[in-house]
Amino acid sequence: MEDHFPVLVVLVPLMAAPLVVIAANGAFGCAMAFIASCLSLAMSLSMLGQVTDGAMAISYALGDWVAPWGIEYRVDRLNALVLALVSGISAVVLLFAWRTAPRNVASDRLYLFYACWLLCLTGLLGIAVTGDAFNVFVFLEISSLSTYTLVSLAKRRSAQWAAFRYLIMGTVGATFILIGVGLLYMMTGTLNMADLAQRLPPIAHTAAVRAGVGFILVGVAAKMALFPLHMWLPHAYTQAPIAVSAFLAGTATKVAAYLMMRFALSVFGAAYSFDTLAIGTPIVLAGCGAALVGSLAALQVDDVKRLLAYSSLAQIGYIALGIGIGSITGVAAGILHVFNHALMKTALFTALGCVLWQCGSQTLQAFNGLGRRMPLTALAWSVAAASLIGIPLTAGFISKWYLILGALERGWWPLAVLVLVTSLMAVVYMGKVLERIWLGPAVEWGRERGAAVAKPVPASMLAATLLLAGANIYFGIDTDLTVDVALSAATALLAGYAP
Repeated sequence: MEDHFPVLVVLVPLMAAPLVVIAANGAFGCAMAFIASCLSLAMSLSMLGQVTDGAMAISYALGDWVAPWGIEYRVDRLNALVLALVSGISAVVLLFAWRTAPRNVASDRLYLFYACWLLCLTGLLGIAVTGDAFNVFVFLEISSLSTYTLVSLAKRRSAQWAAFRYLIMGTVGATFILIGVGLLYMMTGTLNMADLAQRLPPIAHTAAVRAGVGFILVGVAAKMALFPLHMWLPHAYTQAPIAVSAFLAGTATKVAAYLMMRFALSVFGAAYSFDTLAIGTPIVLAGCGAALVGSLAALQVDDVKRLLAYSSLAQIGYIALGIGIGSITGVAAGILHVFNHALMKTALFTALGCVLWQCGSQTLQAFNGLGRRMPLTALAWSVAAASLIGIPLTAGFISKWYLILGALERGWWPLAVLVLVTSLMAVVYMGKVLERIWLGPAVEWGRERGAAVAKPVPASMLAATLLLAGANIYFGIDTDLTVDVALSAATALLAGYAP
């Protein structure tokens, strides 16, 4: 059975989706989505164990058609970590969604919500595991179309406008990727990524290949919400149901960041990308812009959900900086921040969901006196906020530390300063929330918004939030797995390249 895990990790949620539609029951849909996510997580962890215990990569030929003639699923340390991250985030957030989704989504559409969730999970896992460039586009569309629907299913009409903006930008990005893949196929006659990496160097100087590389990288940047192609992200995260915001913040942009690394460093090759095309400079500039613009925007908003959305833009900038640095330490920092930012931002969104559940508001005023009214939620928020800032003993500190080391190794001290400055900006915008939590006056939610609103937070929501907050501490202290995987994956991606 283990031999088939590379394909089963995708098939399990894909097969669960139509069952949910047939049953047309929201509770059944949530249970099926949770079971499928847990099974995918178990298979992902098994494959991660295999590739960290010595196996360089796991190759699975669909239909016994050997690559490059057939479609290959290929698992190495980088995408094994991404598979575990995506399925794990899905499982934990579904615990949270069990109670919040019925509040945010019309009851007659709840089963469709979970069917789309499963299709989105299928697409994200498929993007990570496939070794075929055209399959990347196919799975990208599966995840994207279901994501647009998930955002639009929120009861408020503004969610439909946010989903439409997301659809426009997502369609442009997907079209760019498809054009780029088509150009590379025209020049090489293959779609297998490993085979592309072998066939591209002799023809890398041609205009068609250069254009194909450009189309793919711009399209992936749009999916990643990398500045200045980020305008869909604040609206989508803010207007989506809170469980969807938590799920997307921890998975969608992270899988796109994985694609950026896979194409730029593995398929095109680090030497070609950095030395010939010099893509490191625009990626670093985009990362700097994202970190600054996202941090500045987060300082100016009172809507905490929008604050978290702009903060995500800044954190995506850090991932881009790691890729653009182009050294083993820098790329490892990008990989680490893919993992660590997923933990911290998902925890923050679920903590916000707990506040929304009890007081019905996502403004700064809702956090007044939270430490006394909801001490466990306040503690989870504080831990995740500390991780986002980069306080030692949290996961966020580890990735920012390696990012600064990578910048200093290249002699790019302005980048190190930028990381420190934007981290101080995070202290300010997270500090204004923390100040209200621990020092603000208590708000009589039951009197001001109606006693029916001020309900105790369900145990499943609180458990998911505390689990994510605890993960930020655990992976900030025990870094053996994440750092080892990130460094070995970065070494394999760069394949001996020295900037």
